[in-house]
Amino acid sequence: MNEGLIVLVRGIIGFFTLLIFTRMLGKQQVSQLTFFDYVVGITIGSTASTLTTDLTSRAWPHWVGLLTWSILCLILQLITIKSKTAEEFLDGEPTIVITNGKILEQSMKKYRYTIGDLLAQLRDKGVFDLDQVAYAVLEKDGQLSILKKTECDPVTPKDLKLKTSAASTDFEVIYDGSVLPDNLKIINRNERWLMIKLNKQGINDFSQVFLATYNKESGLHIDLYNDHIKEDIK
Repeated sequence: MNEGLIVLVRGIIGFFTLLIFTRMLGKQQVSQLTFFDYVVGITIGSTASTLTTDLTSRAWPHWVGLLTWSILCLILQLITIKSKTAEEFLDGEPTIVITNGKILEQSMKKYRYTIGDLLAQLRDKGVFDLDQVAYAVLEKDGQLSILKKTECDPVTPKDLKLKTSAASTDFEVIYDGSVLPDNLKIINRNERWLMIKLNKQGINDFSQVFLATYNKESGLHIDLYNDHIKEDIK
């Protein structure tokens, strides 16, 4: 058999095998990339790559290796759900690195977390002054969670005792020129209503619309393919 065809077939097998195993392991593998997940991801990905391109060996052993790693990972996930000790051993645990504006150097040294990393993540959270921070926690996946001091929190309508309307979400009703009838049903509208709204803005066809969303509070938002917006290039 032609080598190119063999690679194609094995690539398809590896792709769908990896897809199935990733779905089996759940969203945790993607959303919270801990050190353990990082190692497992690299190993499974490397095995899938070898399954595709290593024509000097049979595909079956590589597939068994993929299955073995995926099953072991699934078993360990189930164990960490039942055992907090196992979870802390495999994934680590959150660590407080700032208390009342003061950096805890020993906690940072324990996890080899540098001052540069800390300051960069603080800036990413919109914090440029350490005195604003009541607590900063380094999470298991390396993200930094921050609790600001109460006097540094922005004022909210609740603080001012102002009445506000209930929060509502957007529903996509046109996506890439195509109407989404299921979402129209959710908001108790139909295509005729939608076209009337479009006509009022000089739009004669759904295909002219890149994205249209409906919000109970703000109404219909329309974004066209051609918005006639000039980009200033300097």
